[in-house]
Amino acid sequence: MNLRDLKYIITVAETRHFGRAAERCFVSQPTLSGQIKKLEDDLGVTIFERTNRSVEITPVGEAILAHARKLMEQADAIEQIARAHQDPLAGPLRVGAIPTLSPYLIPLILTPLKQQFPQIRLVLSEEITDTLLERLRNHEIDAALLATPVEEHDLKVMPLFDEPFWLSLPRQHPLYNKEPITRKDLDKLNLLLLAEGHCLAKQAMEVCHLKERKDQGEMADMRAASLETLLQLVGAGFGSTLVPALALRGSWTTGSGIIVRQLNLADASRRVSLVYRSSFPRQAALDALAQTIRDNLPNTVKLVGAAASRKKNRQ
Repeated sequence: MNLRDLKYIITVAETRHFGRAAERCFVSQPTLSGQIKKLEDDLGVTIFERTNRSVEITPVGEAILAHARKLMEQADAIEQIARAHQDPLAGPLRVGAIPTLSPYLIPLILTPLKQQFPQIRLVLSEEITDTLLERLRNHEIDAALLATPVEEHDLKVMPLFDEPFWLSLPRQHPLYNKEPITRKDLDKLNLLLLAEGHCLAKQAMEVCHLKERKDQGEMADMRAASLETLLQLVGAGFGSTLVPALALRGSWTTGSGIIVRQLNLADASRRVSLVYRSSFPRQAALDALAQTIRDNLPNTVKLVGAAASRKKNRQ
């Protein structure tokens, strides 16, 4: 048994498909299948039940998988410690970001990060919050840019900035010229939300003080998989939605039939943080990423914590 065999087991368990697992591991399917079969023969147990239609992990396979993940995590930690000893900034930094943040934040930092810290090779992925947290725990990524509170003992949270929400409306909406927009105004809106799993949907409901999604009316089944699609629906006159401030830099703001209004409500914002495992050894690389983000934010968002104080002192 070796680390390669453990990687094969983990990948098959994640994909439930030997062909896709082989592609991920950059080997042929017969090689991967044969190696797992050999491991099963050596251990005297069946890890996967195979049929022509599916691959399912057995109960004993689940127990083996749990230990395999821990061993791979330890092996990854050894590599990270060695790399950090040589140069904590050198090498890939695997960072995930939520879809309502990534397209607007990442373009702001790629060039500055490369110029200031050329040793860091940023490897990006985009997933919803729950998926990113799972990948973080499984050591598939090193850190995640999230906009929801995280309370897990093995994860650390580095607050970066508070991002206000703006209200997006069809151009001829009655709220176009209303000052100010109140909570009662929000109660009367046909609020469009992202699909389940996106933290922005829950945040929008919290701002509007909605306990649950209305299950009646023409907007009841209207959900979108992306913020861009949601905004297209707004432009087409199907309703309104809340938009994070960084998204105001998107191309949709011109010629889309949408107007945006600032919300002067105390709780109409979300906190964006960098979340990472407490055991991650390359703290310097995370600090470099965080500082690059803080240094390249527009004035539509607000820095938090010590970074905000330092910026104020420099001004």
